[in-house]
Amino acid sequence: MATEAHGAGEPGLVFHPMDQFMVKPLFGDGAVGVFTLTNVTLWMALTVLAIIALLVMGTSRRATIPTRTQSVAELLYDFVRKMVEDVAGKDALVFFPYIMTLFLFILFANFLGLLPMAFTTTSHIAVTAVMAVMVFLTVTIVGFVKHGAGFLGLFWVSSAPLALRPVLALIEVISYFVRPVSHSIRLAGNMMAGHAVVKVFAAFAPMILISTGIGIVVTPLSILAISTIYALEVLVAFIQAYVFTILTCVYLKDALHPSH
Repeated sequence: MATEAHGAGEPGLVFHPMDQFMVKPLFGDGAVGVFTLTNVTLWMALTVLAIIALLVMGTSRRATIPTRTQSVAELLYDFVRKMVEDVAGKDALVFFPYIMTLFLFILFANFLGLLPMAFTTTSHIAVTAVMAVMVFLTVTIVGFVKHGAGFLGLFWVSSAPLALRPVLALIEVISYFVRPVSHSIRLAGNMMAGHAVVKVFAAFAPMILISTGIGIVVTPLSILAISTIYALEVLVAFIQAYVFTILTCVYLKDALHPSH
């Protein structure tokens, strides 16, 4: 995490907080191709297996008095279902399996990324952009299938003065097509920033081994900062999954009820 370097005649610390986000092949050191198994592939597979373990294996018995695993699964189920119903309406429950899948994938990927030596797949814009574009296309297709040309009413603010409506319509169209960008960058940016900050502080933790003077002060402060930020990252991992999901529900509501 931190290595001693000798530059300009003085020892120092050299660390690269962004190295943890590099995509690397699982076998060998060759180039990463389309079908190369990488650390991203591994941790995405582990995310899927963790979800299966919770929802399938944890609820297979369907006990009247639920086990801890079954209680967690039922709690997540009720939480997401209530979110979909409250935000998008009862007619949006047909999309509940899709939204539940998104929420669980992001949640488990975020939490698994907090493990030592893990890879946070949701810190990569390539992963979050695919999910955001899928939501964007789903919402758009549903809107036109359900309402036809009436879906365009989403961009026409009928409550505004007539002179302002064309300007507001242009703003609404731009904001609509920016949705997948903001949707994906918000998640990837938050996950990347938190992990990078943790690694920056972690790089200063071994200073007591290099310099007993300043290290006596810096190392305990670094450990305290790491613990604090890590606890915050646990909260952020859940919040970002929640934000991505609830925004999906808001966009779905626009598709099902497009009139302003």
